[in-house]
Amino acid sequence: MNATEPRRRWWPRSVRARAALAAASTAAVILAGIGWWVHHDVYRQSTQIAQLQAVHQMNALVDQLNKGVVPVRGGVVPYEVVATGRRTAVAYGGGMADFDPGTRHVLPTPTRGGSPNHVRLPVNRDYNSGIRGSMAGGTYRVFCSDIGADELSSDERAALGVAADAELRVYVVVLPDTAEEITSTTDRLLLRAGVLGLVLIAAAAYFAVRIALRPVEAIRVLTASVTATDPRERVTVPATGHEITALATTINTTLQRLDHAAAQQRRFVADAAHELRSPLTTLLASLEVALAYPERTDWPAAATTAARQTRRLQALAEDLLLLARLDTRTPMAGPETVDLTALASRLTEQYPLTERPLSLTCDSTAPTPALGNLDAFERLLRNLIDNAARHAAHRIQITVRNEDEWVVLTVHDDGPGVPAEDAERVFERFVRLDHARSRDHGGTGLGLAIARDLAQRHRGTLTLAPRTLGACFQLRLPRAPAAATAPATATAPAEP
Repeated sequence: MNATEPRRRWWPRSVRARAALAAASTAAVILAGIGWWVHHDVYRQSTQIAQLQAVHQMNALVDQLNKGVVPVRGGVVPYEVVATGRRTAVAYGGGMADFDPGTRHVLPTPTRGGSPNHVRLPVNRDYNSGIRGSMAGGTYRVFCSDIGADELSSDERAALGVAADAELRVYVVVLPDTAEEITSTTDRLLLRAGVLGLVLIAAAAYFAVRIALRPVEAIRVLTASVTATDPRERVTVPATGHEITALATTINTTLQRLDHAAAQQRRFVADAAHELRSPLTTLLASLEVALAYPERTDWPAAATTAARQTRRLQALAEDLLLLARLDTRTPMAGPETVDLTALASRLTEQYPLTERPLSLTCDSTAPTPALGNLDAFERLLRNLIDNAARHAAHRIQITVRNEDEWVVLTVHDDGPGVPAEDAERVFERFVRLDHARSRDHGGTGLGLAIARDLAQRHRGTLTLAPRTLGACFQLRLPRAPAAATAPATATAPAEP
């Protein structure tokens, strides 16, 4: 079994429950720290109060003894007054009577060893239920003060029952019972308040997240109704301006892109079907006429027409296949350094110009290395030259130069040019701006679209530069790094 299965069983799947559990856990840690601090602070302050009470009790006892008054046996603070030369205590109170001090005193008489800070109370063998808590046998902090009997008058000494050379000592025992009781009561109150607080915090977090997620649930329900064939649904954008608004805006933007992509795909399929139908119709019509009137058919001309339309179908199929690969981001062959100057010069020399007289020149000689795929670069440049050859009047000029970190290649023809409003439209698929020209000589309408996709696949750009005469297409590609391999210079033309 997977090690994470036990955790998954108890860990809640709901975001609301997880938020409530996280808030309660965090609050529990904070409250535990606060409770620990309050516990120790209450105990410390309660102990200080008990010590102050003991000091006040000791001072009062000393005042009474200095006046020769035997202290009463009442009080809540245990005390005992002992003297040298006596086997019994001079006075006691606050629970010290439970140790039966009538036979002897409980606490030690004054000695030259100094005053003790702590004393251990004896255990009363004859158990007396009046002894508070575990007072018997425990070690406790004491405050004590010594009084010399020679400072008292004879009547005062007689009242206290001590000799003239005796030393008296007043003991006041500091018991932790009060501090412990107060601390225990505080702990119980803190525990109840903490449990109640954790429940309230968890409930508040649960319902707060539940309210916050209502717009998300509405977005989920509406998004679930969106289909690939009809992505026109849009979610409602809240006017609150928080993260949900950003989420709704992002989803609407994504749905808009999906809608645009679906419409573009439908338009692409319709355009492709239309482009395929034209040569197929021509091919089918010429064959049907030839078969219907075989004795009057010029078979070489019919075969020439069929071959021309078949070549159009082949070119269109190859262009559609390449576009499909580009759309699916199919990885190309490994990158290599390609000298675009050498490639442009070779294509210029090999390009057939048989239909009409055109001048195709490449006036660049300096190496211009670019990192990419040789076949893709050749297809890109060939498409630009084909487009220029269909529109040029007399001349096509290719220039290649290095510009900082870029290689810039331009293909300029002296044709009618492209209107400024159509500068981007010419890169759309199946777009022909010259509607009057024959489709037999106008290409498939995919060359510039393929060229731009190939440029973007190589982290470059292909734009139409403004010119007063003709059209000038500008290709910008990143230069190959200095440590790259030697430029690839293919001598044979690559297959399209």
